[in-house]
Amino acid sequence: MNRNHVFDSNGPDVRLRGTAQQLFEKYLQLGRDATGSGDRVLAAGYFQHAEHYFRILNAMNQAQQQQQQHQPQQRRHNGPLQAEGEGGEPGGEQPEMNGQANGHATVIEIEQPEMPEAPQDREPS
Repeated sequence: MNRNHVFDSNGPDVRLRGTAQQLFEKYLQLGRDATGSGDRVLAAGYFQHAEHYFRILNAMNQAQQQQQQHQPQQRRHNGPLQAEGEGGEPGGEQPEMNGQANGHATVIEIEQPEMPEAPQDREPS
C-alpha cells in the first residue's frame, strides 16, 4: 500500500473518501468541532476514526523506513550501481522520466502531527 491509496470510510455519521493522511486530518477536525459543540460521544467516535488512520500512516512510514534500510544494504552487498548510457557505455546519464531521475523517485518525509487524546469523562467533584 502506498501513501496515495484512496480509502472509502464510513464514519459515525458521514462517509468520506481520501488518502489516510486526508482522512486522519478530516476526522481530527470533525472531532474538534464536535468537542466544541459539546457532543462528547460524537467527538469520541471521530477521534477513534482519526486514530485508526493515524495507525495506518505509522504502519506505512515503518514499512517505507524498512524498505529504505534494505536498499543501501543491497547496494553495498552488490557493489556500486552503474547505469548504461548511449551506446551501452557504463556511467551514462539517464533522462528524467515521470518525476524520476536515474530511476530513483524522490522521497519526501512528512512529519505527522501528534494525535490528541480523546476527551475523558470526568466525574463530578
